[in-house]
Order: sequence, then C-alpha cells, then structure tokens
Amino acid sequence: MTEHKSGFISIIGRPNVGKSTFMNHVLGLKIAIMSDKAQTTRNKIQGVMTQDDAQIIFLDTPGIHKPKHKLGDYMMKVAKNTLSDTDAIMFMVNVTEEIGRGDEFIMEMLKDVKTPVFLVLNKIDLVHPDALMPRIEQYKEYMEFTDVIPISALEGLNVDHFIEVLKSYLPEGPKYYPDDQISDHPEQFVVSELIREKILHLTSEEIPHAIGVNVDRMIKESEDRVRIEATIFVERDSQKGIIIGKGGKKLKEVGKRARIDIERLLGSKVYLELWVKVQKDWRNKVNFIRQMGYLEDQD
Repeated sequence: MTEHKSGFISIIGRPNVGKSTFMNHVLGLKIAIMSDKAQTTRNKIQGVMTQDDAQIIFLDTPGIHKPKHKLGDYMMKVAKNTLSDTDAIMFMVNVTEEIGRGDEFIMEMLKDVKTPVFLVLNKIDLVHPDALMPRIEQYKEYMEFTDVIPISALEGLNVDHFIEVLKSYLPEGPKYYPDDQISDHPEQFVVSELIREKILHLTSEEIPHAIGVNVDRMIKESEDRVRIEATIFVERDSQKGIIIGKGGKKLKEVGKRARIDIERLLGSKVYLELWVKVQKDWRNKVNFIRQMGYLEDQD
C-alpha cells in the first residue's frame, strides 16, 4: 500500500512576489486575492491541495514589510508565527528583481529556523534562462537552502515538479481535510476578499490599505441563488467618493466583477449588494479589526 503524506507549508516572501498567484494555481480556484499593489494579503490564507498520495496545506502569509499601524503589526506577527509550526517553508522571490533589503530581512529570520527552506524563484517566464544561475548563486551566498526551484506561478511552469519535490520532504500523515475542501476560511471571508480585490484593481494608490470589507449577510434564497450584502469600510469621506465613483459607476463595476468570481466560488447565481461606509482610522482599532475577521488566535 502506498504511503500517504501530508504537511503544512508556509509561503513567505516580500510583497508582490506572486504568493497568491501560486496558491490559486495549485488549488485551481481563486481563494487568495491578487493585485499589483503591495501588502494585498492580510490574513493567513489556508489552501488545501489534495492528491491521491498526499494532502498539502499551504499558508499564504502577508508579505514581509515594516509595520505602520496595528493591522500592519498583526500582518507581520502572522508571517513570523507561521514559520515555527510548519513542515516546510517556501521562500518565494521575484527572479526579475535584485535581492532587496526585504529579502535579506527574511533570510536573517530563516537562518535560525530548523524547518526545511525551499528557495522558489518565481516569474521565470519574464527572464532569459542565462540570467537564472547568477541570481540563484546570489541567494546561495546568503544562506543554505534545502532545494532551489525556479517556477512561473502564472504560467504553471515547473510547478508540478516543485510539488513532487515538496512531497518527498513531507512526513507520512492522514488527510486533515475532506477531498473537496480547498480552504479552512469560511466562505464569507473569501467573498469579502474577492470584493476587496476588485476595489484594489479599480482604485488608485491612496485607497488600497484603507479598505476593509465585511459580509453582513449571506442568504441562500433558492436552490441556485444566493443573496449577499456587504459593507466596504474606508477611513475618509474622500475615499468613499472615489470608490462609489461618478453616479455610482465605480461601485457598480466593483460589484459586477466581484459577482463573477463569487458565482464561480459558490457554484450558484449571486445577487450582490454593496454599501460604502466611513470608519475613521479603523486600521488602528483592535476591536474593529477583529470584527473584520483578523486578529484570530494571535495573542
């Protein structure tokens, strides 16, 4: 009888190196939001990949950065805590960029970790193969890695090979989740993240981190229709105006795009109603952050 392996893998790296893109590729369904704006991921998204011989649980940590508020402190705490209680660590880097201070900071943290660390060089579809080896050697000068794997999460290049390498390091273990479960987050959380993603795509730089989305109600109205009511929180009146847009045009577009992804996630038609409210300085209000689904078990 073939042994069954299972394990928890932490994905860590600077903001915007492609962690969420990787997660969504291996799961085959969007649960982690993607944006070209830094610090997109706020919570430890748990994605479950089940194969015949293994179950791998991925933890997509918030990108490492210098915290500027209580929410930022929380994001960093989540990232650091994840390192100590997983079976392996994926240190993902953007191969098109020089090693930055953020990468050096992460490698300093990883040097003390006993867990196997894989250097995963993402976005190889954007560089010439000749540029790959010099970049790998640069990283190897900083620390020793269990293995080094170049991939393209967006194109799926070398991802299957990486999964096989990863499995060879995992312990024997049971299935922790049912075959059809791809995340441990409640659907409401994933829905709120999908709405937030669309706002990030459609708004300018001053908006992203001032946004919080809370799903107020999610009701199954019939066999094939779900009604969702959600509130988008911002910190200033000017931000509210930007999200709503002229004649409500921007908010309507957010709802239209979000509904497509949510219908794919839930497998049914969705009626989506969105409101925008101002909650001044919400990122520094611990109780409000908790209400938004953050700060769980992070004492």
